[in-house]
Amino acid sequence: MTFLTNTAADFPAEALRGFVAANPEYVTAVHGGVVRSTDTPQGQPALVIGGGSGHYPAFAGWVGPGMGHGAPCGNIFSSPSASQVYSVARSAENGGGVIMGFGRYAGDVLHFGAAAEKLRAEGVDVRIVEVTDDIASDSPENHRNRRGIAGDLPVFKIAGAAIEAGADIDEAERIAWKANDATRSYGVAFDGCTLPGAEQPLFHVESGQMAVGLGIHGEPGVKDLPLGSASEVADLLFDGIIAEAPQGHSGRVAVLLNGLGTVKYEELFVVYARLVKRLEQHGLTPVQPEVGEFVTSLDMAGLSLTLVFLDEELEKHWTAPADTPAFRRGAPRDLLALADRPARTEFFTPGEEPVPPASEESRQFAQELQRVLELFEATCRTQEAELGRLDAVAGDGDHGQGMVLGSTGAVQAGKKALARDAGARALLVHAGTAWAESAGGTSGALWGAALTAAGRALSDDHAADSHSAVRAMLNAVDALQRLGGAQPGDKTMIDAAVPFAQTLEQEFHNSGDLFAALKAAAQSAQTAAQATAELTAKLGRSRVLGEKSVGTPDPGATSFAILMDELAHHIGQIQQAK
Repeated sequence: MTFLTNTAADFPAEALRGFVAANPEYVTAVHGGVVRSTDTPQGQPALVIGGGSGHYPAFAGWVGPGMGHGAPCGNIFSSPSASQVYSVARSAENGGGVIMGFGRYAGDVLHFGAAAEKLRAEGVDVRIVEVTDDIASDSPENHRNRRGIAGDLPVFKIAGAAIEAGADIDEAERIAWKANDATRSYGVAFDGCTLPGAEQPLFHVESGQMAVGLGIHGEPGVKDLPLGSASEVADLLFDGIIAEAPQGHSGRVAVLLNGLGTVKYEELFVVYARLVKRLEQHGLTPVQPEVGEFVTSLDMAGLSLTLVFLDEELEKHWTAPADTPAFRRGAPRDLLALADRPARTEFFTPGEEPVPPASEESRQFAQELQRVLELFEATCRTQEAELGRLDAVAGDGDHGQGMVLGSTGAVQAGKKALARDAGARALLVHAGTAWAESAGGTSGALWGAALTAAGRALSDDHAADSHSAVRAMLNAVDALQRLGGAQPGDKTMIDAAVPFAQTLEQEFHNSGDLFAALKAAAQSAQTAAQATAELTAKLGRSRVLGEKSVGTPDPGATSFAILMDELAHHIGQIQQAK
């Protein structure tokens, strides 16, 4: 468990502030994360690497000469928001474009992708490289659909070295993908991790057992096996990876034995002693192996093995010098040219979006919308523990916390927008940006996009009516489906949102009564959310756990249905008051 906290909600931000204060020669804080504190050559591509907090030394610990140029940092186990990614990338970019690197998780795909679209619209060349090294998460044929775990380090190390050696964005992207496709990882856990402020781990492994194929966000493994000796665990991990060794490989491999937070270095060395023998048996030569903590999961008890099947090009970049707070390689004389650079003086500082003029009618409706946001926040707080419990069955257990963080951020942004005389559209746009920013993760991105899309159906010039209110809710569901890429039956929020939208549109068309249509739509969402208990997850982190998700309703569908039911009740009270 985490012993030293002030408040759980502030833990990631406070840890980041302390990290920056401890490493001023390497990093400077910007909105959403960190960038190098020294300047970079004009025209050099910027490698922006990131993800959720709780994985130190990934990702902020790898920012420095020879590796990353910046790292957006999300909440614990949650992707950074699009605005955080955008801010860090804007500060790191120096005329050579941006390569965004992250482990392939739904929230990261959404938020980094949204930031990339905004940068591209502004003329910045952006490439995206998703690390997909975890052999437990998909088949060899679907290698690039796998999730990223400890393979993040060698992929980003190799890409960063290529950039330092002079690669342009095309060449750096090619080498990064080449490194990813040569990288395989496999892990086991002996017990789950505990979120800051929580009293219980996200999952337990029974005594004498080990969970094989763990994730790095507190997900349990894909199967449980009897706990073996150190050599037996080493054999399990090695055999799983060597079965996927590429044909015609050079026989030289980068080796990364990674502790996840609780397994001590001495234990890792015992495991590595066995791995050396297995490598030798297969004619493999380890090249500058690394044993230690590189991609952690708070206090998870577990470890993972990563092999990168090197060729001459990849090996050159794997062994190249690097100088970051948490990863250093090369003799001091090799690093002088990297470190002796002027201090960075220009940073992107995001300002508040302008609030357009609004009519009195629209400002009054914005106040009604603010009360809805406050209702959502209160409901999310009430349901936080239950939503977290549902999410812990086949996910990382943070959905309840994420909904609280997102709704709280939306309420605070709404208050600021109202103080600036915002109309209905502006209020929802500001609230949507803040929800995504505050919550991070997949649900944060989707709820943020939903509020923003709902705002597009409203106006800052005139009052809204029932037709525009219905259109706003339909826009929101359309955004959820379009950006998330899910379909009914995938066991996601969409399983509740689509029936909600279909019922709302049909009932309102038939009756013209907003409350009656919304009440019926909310009931459809509740029924559909409950029915997700019978589905097997097909998207997101739960997909990896397959049948473990059966019997438990999807937390995203459940939270959507709960909020829509509260919204219907609220609209009913307003009608009765009139």
